Amino acid sequence: MNILLLYPEFPDTFWSFKHALKFIRKRASLPPLGLLTVAAMLPTGWAMRLVDLNVSRLTDADLNWADCVFISAMVAQRSSSEQLVSRCHASGKKIVTGGPLFTAEHYAFPKVDHFVLNEAEITLPLFLADLSNGTAQRLYRSGKFADMEKTPVPRWDLLDMGAYASMSVQYSRGCPFDCEFCDVTLLFGHRPRVKTARQIIAELDGLLAAGWRNNVFFVDDNLIGNKRQLKTELLPALIAWQSRTGRKTPLFTEASINLADDEELMRLMVKAGFKRVFIGIETPEAAGLAECNKRQNQRRDLVADVKRIQRAGLEVQGGFIVGFDSDTAAIFARQKEFIQKSGIVTAMVGMLSAPPGTKLWLRLKRANRVVGHLSGDNADGTTNIIPLMGAEKLRDGYRRLMEHLYAPGNYYQRIRTFLREYRMSKTKPRLDRQHILAFFRACWHLGIVKRGGRCEFWAFLIWTSFRKPRSLPMAVEMAINGHHFRKVTELHIQGS
Repeated sequence: MNILLLYPEFPDTFWSFKHALKFIRKRASLPPLGLLTVAAMLPTGWAMRLVDLNVSRLTDADLNWADCVFISAMVAQRSSSEQLVSRCHASGKKIVTGGPLFTAEHYAFPKVDHFVLNEAEITLPLFLADLSNGTAQRLYRSGKFADMEKTPVPRWDLLDMGAYASMSVQYSRGCPFDCEFCDVTLLFGHRPRVKTARQIIAELDGLLAAGWRNNVFFVDDNLIGNKRQLKTELLPALIAWQSRTGRKTPLFTEASINLADDEELMRLMVKAGFKRVFIGIETPEAAGLAECNKRQNQRRDLVADVKRIQRAGLEVQGGFIVGFDSDTAAIFARQKEFIQKSGIVTAMVGMLSAPPGTKLWLRLKRANRVVGHLSGDNADGTTNIIPLMGAEKLRDGYRRLMEHLYAPGNYYQRIRTFLREYRMSKTKPRLDRQHILAFFRACWHLGIVKRGGRCEFWAFLIWTSFRKPRSLPMAVEMAINGHHFRKVTELHIQGS
C-alpha cells in the first residue's frame, strides 16, 4: 500500500512561533512526532510519504499516489483537520485518524473511515490485523496503557529536517499528579511509563545520522514523574552521549515545580544538556491551587522556587491560568506582579478551560457551565466554561494582563530579571550562520523597521552587551520570541 501521512496546519498560536521562525528561515517549530512513530509501526513493505501542512502544501499528486491517508492531530488543529478530512474524502481515499483531537471528538468526523485511538502501540496492531483480513472496524480504542519499551524509533527519514527549528523525542507518558483541569492523566494515566535509556540514545543517534545538529525537545508532560529512573538511567546516559558526540546538543522539556527541591536532579539535567523547562505555575493564589488540586504547587514560595531553578542553569517557562471560581478581579494584578518578579520570560497565560472528560469538565457539566468547544489554544483569550466572575470581566482583565506582559518595556525588563539570576553554562554557545543572520534581522526588524519598542530593544541590547555579554545569543532569541508573542497578543486579544 501507498500510505500518505498528513499533519494538519496549526493556527497562529502562542506556541507556533510563526512570527519568530521567520528570523531563522524555518517553517515549523516541531515535527509531527506521533505520525513519525506510527510510521515506524506500519508494515515495512508499505511505501510512505509525509506531508506536514505546516511546512508544505498537499498536492493532488500526493493524493493520487496514496491508497490510504493517516491523519493525526491535536485539538488546536481542528479547523485544518476538518478541511483535510473533507478533501481526502472527496478524493475517495480511505481515511485513518488518531491523536488527541480524534480521541476526544471522533463523533464529529463522520467522513473518517477508521479511528485508531488512544496509544497506537496497542490499537494500531489490532487495526492492521483486521485490515489484512478484510474485517477492519470503524473504531479502535483501549483503556490499557502501552509498554513504552516496545515503542520503535520514529521514521526521521520521512522528514524535511531543514524546515524545523527543533526535533522532538518522548521519554515518558503519564503524570503522578491529579490537577483537575488536566487531561494528561486521562490519556496516559498516573503511573509514569518510560522508555529505556538505550531507546532514547538510539533515537538521538538516529537524529544525528539524519543530519540533525540543533535543539531537541523532550515532549514529556512531566519529565521528572519518575525521578529514580531519570537520575539513575536516562540522565547519566545523556551525559555520556553528549560527551561521545562532542556537540552539546541543547535539550528542553516540561516538569513540575518540585524540580526545585532536588539540587542533584537539576545539576544532572544541566550536565545532560537541558537548558529550558516549562512548568505549570498556574496561579500565585493558594485558593486557586487548592481548587484545582495542584497539590505539588501548594505551601511553597513559588517565586523562590523559580529562581532556584534559574540559578541552577535552567530557564523556566511558565503556564498560568485566570478564571478559577475563587478568583476575584485582583487576580490579574497578582499574576502581573508574580510573572514580572519571577523573571519568567515566556509566560503562557490562559483562561481556565475544561478539556472533555477531565474532572473539571465533569464538575462544570453537572452545573451546566460548559459551553461550546475547547479551542486547544491555551492563550487565545477564549474559554469553554461560564466563569463565576463573569465572562466580560474575565475577558477584559485577561486582555489587559496580556497587553501588560508583552508590552516591550515589561517584556525586556523580565528578561533582565531572569538574566540576573540565571547561571549560564561555561560551555561557549555554538553560533552558526543561522544565528548570526537572525541577530542582524532582529536588529533591522525590531530596532529599525518596527514602530513600537525600538528604543526598548536597543536599550536592552546595550544592557545585555555590557552586563551579560555571554548571554547575548539567548537574549536576542528571547527578543525575537517576544515579537511573536506580541503579534499573537494583537491577533487574539486586542482583536477580540
